[in-house]
Amino acid sequence: MAGTVIIGAGQGGYQVAASLREHKYQASITLVGDEGLLPYQRPPLSKAYLLGEMDGERLLLRPQAFYETRNIDLILDDAATAIDRAAGRVTLASGKTLAYDHLVLALGARNRKLPIAGAALDGVFYLRTRAESDAIHQRILDARSIAVIGAGFIGLELAAVASKLGKRVTVVEALGRAMSRAVSQPISDFFARAHAGWGVELLFNARLQEIVEAGGRVAGLVLADRSRLGADLVLVGIGIEPNVELAAAAGLETNNGIVVDAQMATSDPHISAIGDCAAFPDPVSGARIRLESVQNAVDQARCVAKRITGEPETYAAVPWFWSDQRDLKLQMVGLTAGCDRTVLRGDPANRAFSVFCFRGETLLGIESVNRAADHMFGRRLLAAGESITPDEAVDPGFDLKARLAKIPAPARAAG
Repeated sequence: MAGTVIIGAGQGGYQVAASLREHKYQASITLVGDEGLLPYQRPPLSKAYLLGEMDGERLLLRPQAFYETRNIDLILDDAATAIDRAAGRVTLASGKTLAYDHLVLALGARNRKLPIAGAALDGVFYLRTRAESDAIHQRILDARSIAVIGAGFIGLELAAVASKLGKRVTVVEALGRAMSRAVSQPISDFFARAHAGWGVELLFNARLQEIVEAGGRVAGLVLADRSRLGADLVLVGIGIEPNVELAAAAGLETNNGIVVDAQMATSDPHISAIGDCAAFPDPVSGARIRLESVQNAVDQARCVAKRITGEPETYAAVPWFWSDQRDLKLQMVGLTAGCDRTVLRGDPANRAFSVFCFRGETLLGIESVNRAADHMFGRRLLAAGESITPDEAVDPGFDLKARLAKIPAPARAAG
């Protein structure tokens, strides 16, 4: 047997390998990455690791011995360059070829780049890898004035780190509010106020036109209204693009991601795709979506491992996300785009509250700040396919714990 080859040594790729062995998969497993590092966590790169509060060992998902004892072969410094579907082989940049019975594409995504003058100057940074986090950490320490481009999760996490380190920070956002593509208006407004309280200047509806230089390095920004900002470091977080080129060159269907079915199989049944690069059918709406989250990658990895080992199931995990910004932990469950009513529980003044997001009488999701119990309630409730009403959510006397007790506890996912 040729076994399973996994392209991409991030959290999703690691999880496929680990779950296959947990499900007693006996054939060979080869995990291929190109960073030269053991698989590691990415979320801390913009949070604890960037601050210097987590070291490289703690960043690792598992030590070397984990892979050795489970007979998981690692190729960590060689990129996949071509897939020969007819032969069932992958070619790597080194010229090495790998035969597969099943191929899993956990290719992730890459940062969307600024399409403006000055974007290649020394002092412009993007964050996706550990090496980039290491470089940014040192440059933040040395910087006097920092501009963050984009007020999404990554941008605000970078701003939170820089402000905590005592730097002067300006966030430039083209849209009208913080994290606008992901959270409700009340959460946006709260985080904008929080960052302002930390000394961060937030500029909304502001478009970057040019990054200016002095002596070959970043010296400032010019906005579309011709206003100028001083900055000696620019941190960019304007979204990501799925890595689909390898799949497309092999003739697999792509559309804002590698197209997969409800079991994460591509148009070739011997090839699966998971995580940031996979476009899959949303089990709630039926629409094809692509999610950028660790939870999504991990749960899809488990789904693929079960199918490969003869226990196929439809992917139906409830999506959840989080963002740590200084003393604020934002946790989100469900997809809240299209909600037409929000209900507040708790008190933003105490920096602990939740926004329950509804469409009509149906709960779409919950966005919580420092209220982990509300988040867990939402995960259990939505996973059970149940809801509460807006009137129940707004009632401080409505007992979420009692409601939760009526829902059967979920079985623990393997892997």
